[in-house]
Amino acid sequence: MTDPLTSRAAPLRMRRRRLVVPDPALPREVPPGTEAVVVGAGVAGVSAAVVLAERGVRVRLLEAAEHLGGRLGAWPEVLPDGTEQVVEHGFHAFFRHYYTWRAVLGRIDPGLGFLGPVDGYPVISRRWPDEDLSGLPAAPPLNLLTLILRSKSLSWRDMAGADPDAGRALLAYDRATTTAELDGVDAAAFLDRLGMSERTRGMLFEAFARSFFCDQDGLSAGELVAMFHYYFLGNPEGIGFDAPVTDHRTAIWDPLAAHLRAHGAEVRTGSRVTRLEPDGQGWRLATDAGDLTTRHVVLALDPAGLRGLLGASPAAAASAPRLAAHCAGLGTAPPFAVTRLWLDRDVAPARAVFSAVSGERTLDSITVYSRLEAPSAEWAARTGGSVVELHSYACPEPDAKAATGAMYAELVGLWPEVGGAEVLHTHQRHEATAPAFPPGRAGTRPGVRTDARGVRVAGDFVELPYLAGLMERAAMSGVLAANDVLAEAGAAAEPVDGVPQRGLLAGVPRIRGRA
Repeated sequence: MTDPLTSRAAPLRMRRRRLVVPDPALPREVPPGTEAVVVGAGVAGVSAAVVLAERGVRVRLLEAAEHLGGRLGAWPEVLPDGTEQVVEHGFHAFFRHYYTWRAVLGRIDPGLGFLGPVDGYPVISRRWPDEDLSGLPAAPPLNLLTLILRSKSLSWRDMAGADPDAGRALLAYDRATTTAELDGVDAAAFLDRLGMSERTRGMLFEAFARSFFCDQDGLSAGELVAMFHYYFLGNPEGIGFDAPVTDHRTAIWDPLAAHLRAHGAEVRTGSRVTRLEPDGQGWRLATDAGDLTTRHVVLALDPAGLRGLLGASPAAAASAPRLAAHCAGLGTAPPFAVTRLWLDRDVAPARAVFSAVSGERTLDSITVYSRLEAPSAEWAARTGGSVVELHSYACPEPDAKAATGAMYAELVGLWPEVGGAEVLHTHQRHEATAPAFPPGRAGTRPGVRTDARGVRVAGDFVELPYLAGLMERAAMSGVLAANDVLAEAGAAAEPVDGVPQRGLLAGVPRIRGRA
């Protein structure tokens, strides 16, 4: 029987796939005494810790920050009126094909009742009419055909004038072929080659590309095509998404911490790991509170954190030269900036909860939190104001204050009613912790399994055997790291589902483009 995941024939139907199938002959539980240390308590680390703890592994989860969550973390902010609000790193869309991450979240709420649908997916601009990416059919290629038929920015003339081979590449995602053809090309050059009009490019492609925290010339075209397949052309659930109806700490991190502790895990915040070194058949980790030893380690840090830890661990680097080289080459994307504004009045009733922004130098998205989550809505109802978040995914400004000023000016240009509002409070962040996927770097990032026996790596920058993006890439890497520990301990793997791994036109020969 042909394996649909490895067949050379492109799939005719895009549907959910089981990527990791547990061996029913293996036990679910690990042998007594199995233990692991997970370093980093973002999506990747917590996903790994949840699976391991549920299987009987004694887990110690270490997080340098004072809160869980990494770039999905949340912490309290006191407003001038004395109100406490929980703020986050920025709006995150919980897409419905995030199967691994949703399975982890299902541990705390099997029905995922804390997630609510975000209505509409507009792309807005000062230059062109809005686009709305919501309501498209879930099944490819009907979603693409419907987009072409109803789009204000994508015309049949655009389609006819596009470079045929670039169009084929967009529809023909295949890991090996796409990487070979496009990893060395930047996304800007690929979009130039595609030949779409300025409007089509701005409203449908550029906003999408920047959501991966990179400018087009800093993003591999292979990664762009992979993500276009993952989020649109190969997404069995459609492009709609959900978001928590309350803050992330209340909805996600406090319940997951309680779940871990209920399964015997030790969760430590404010616990920084400063060095990793071999220790007999296991590993020794130096922390602010003393040394720990363990057989199994999952390193679930951001790129800079992982690079710094390996750089400070010469014995570990010497015993695992491939891991050390991969970590040394890890890069971070340009800084992102997030500003949350508490205003003395509401925005116009027609404004969407979430809007992607095209054509502005700094501002990439707007989220009306007072129409999204309960604490912000309660504050707005009590005061008559609104809570609006501005996000710059690849911020050109040097610091948070400058980013806030630039994004606010652009917001007023898009939503003029905000210009008359009083800003009662501002929370702003400007940091560079997201991974970069520049041209020519495929195959140079660490994988889950390393040449340091007992050490696994997890995070949204890790080279995975399966296609995933953003939060789902982080969660999948964590579960795959846990599965590697389970395999060594003789236990069955955690199942992993994903999208079809090849595009509709995968295997179709290259087409000669325009001269």
